[in-house]
Amino acid sequence: MAGTALAAGILTVAATLSAGLAAVGGAAVTAQRAAGAADAASLAAADAASGAIVTDEDPCALAGRVALAAGATLTACTTDGLTATVQVSSAYAGLVAVSRARAGQPEG
Repeated sequence: MAGTALAAGILTVAATLSAGLAAVGGAAVTAQRAAGAADAASLAAADAASGAIVTDEDPCALAGRVALAAGATLTACTTDGLTATVQVSSAYAGLVAVSRARAGQPEG
């Protein structure tokens, strides 16, 4: 009987740890996905602002579409000449991952 209780306790602890590790892994994947979406969105906006991409669309509107296609939501976008700075967010299990990216001419 004591062995059964011990085995049940070990299985409960193992299941709890597995669920916790799965949640942490999912959050890490979401953070990386948000970072990739921010990079892609900022590059798209900078390319549109510089004329490298021929489009009638506003650079920030294009960045919003790119972020959405990458599984994130554009929350902020600014263009300054040929430079674009964006912020995106992506949610996983009630947690929100926020990432910022800048593309364009180098500073200085």
